[in-house]
Amino acid sequence: MADMKGRGRLTRIVDFFNECGMLRKTPRTGYQFLGTGSENVAEHSFRTAVIGHVLALMAGADVARTTYMCLFHDLHEARTGDFNYVAHIYNKSRRTEVLEHATEGTGLGEEILGYWKELEETETLEARLAQDADQLDFMLNLKEELDLGNRYAGQWLESAVKRVRTEWGRDLAQTIVETDHKDWWFLGPDRDWWARKNGGPNGK
Repeated sequence: MADMKGRGRLTRIVDFFNECGMLRKTPRTGYQFLGTGSENVAEHSFRTAVIGHVLALMAGADVARTTYMCLFHDLHEARTGDFNYVAHIYNKSRRTEVLEHATEGTGLGEEILGYWKELEETETLEARLAQDADQLDFMLNLKEELDLGNRYAGQWLESAVKRVRTEWGRDLAQTIVETDHKDWWFLGPDRDWWARKNGGPNGK
């Protein structure tokens, strides 16, 4: 990364922010095999971080560390792109090297690479929770596609359930399988609204 030499720390931090922004333009590629659904890596990383935060609270684990591992777990894909399960058979990316280059000169490298190392080793509870959060986000997408009629999503969902590592993750995984993806808005907070809308009985 010779071209990065001589750039000040604040400039390199702005470079880093711009690099993170690439995740909004980086598609997750597995959906091309599923046939339906789509998302970018930034969308995936956001909900994964939310799930990791909640899992850590449930497990009594370090919430911040778990959340940060989730937040940065796919940062390298700003440079490599997303490798789906089929692509992984044939392609390998130097993910640690990518993170070293991305954080060089920012002062952020030690912390972010520390989260990455912990996540990859998967020896701590927090790392296992972060790994589960990654799978649970994927499962939520698969359940939505299954509810919308893609029967193949059910096969993928069965496989994803088996990859969950912790008891808290397994409890949530089973609940995802059992819950219609639209219930949160269709059933509440006032289900009668659907009958009252547009001049229905007691409509407003």
